[in-house]
Amino acid sequence: MKGLFAADSPLQRVLGRVGDVMILNLLFLVTSVPLITLGASLTALNFAALRLVEDSPESATDAYLRSFRQNLRQSFGVLAVAAVAVAVLVAWTVVLTQVDAGPLAGVLLWAALVLLALRLIAVLLFLFPYFATFEGSTREVISNARKMSARHPLAAMGMTGVLVLPLAVTVTDPALAGYGLFWLLAGFSGIACVNALLLRRVLARYTGSNQS
Repeated sequence: MKGLFAADSPLQRVLGRVGDVMILNLLFLVTSVPLITLGASLTALNFAALRLVEDSPESATDAYLRSFRQNLRQSFGVLAVAAVAVAVLVAWTVVLTQVDAGPLAGVLLWAALVLLALRLIAVLLFLFPYFATFEGSTREVISNARKMSARHPLAAMGMTGVLVLPLAVTVTDPALAGYGLFWLLAGFSGIACVNALLLRRVLARYTGSNQS
């Protein structure tokens, strides 16, 4: 029993990781309150999540704040491009709900919209981890993240599922999702950490690092 509560015991390491995830979630929520900093917050969250799953000696808080400060300026441009893409998709959705294109055309248009939405989600899920890992102009970051998401469809599908499933549960059954408590405590950082596990091997191919 004494060994169970030792500082380096498996239980303590798991509890420490849970605490790190909750701290990251709090940092993300606080730094995202001014929406214009959302790009930097997403970048920092993904950077810290990647460091966490790699067992980096750097604390999750230090990793988050360091990335947030370093990428704050350039993140405005990355976020602006992402926001425009999302806005275009939302506008298309509104148009489709107002237009009667007939049964067949309607099905085809909605199918195209769903495919584009999934593609956009995949690109965005790669965008901020890529931005957190590599340097480059805003155009290079977006272009390379798009190419990377296309080259690694299995990782893209897995990351999309990790994001979409809890969102679907929250929308369809908020009681099961704890009426937002899940998102307040560890929802955003938890998703980022799971996706970091799926993504670290992909990123390692481009950084040249070895991932076990």
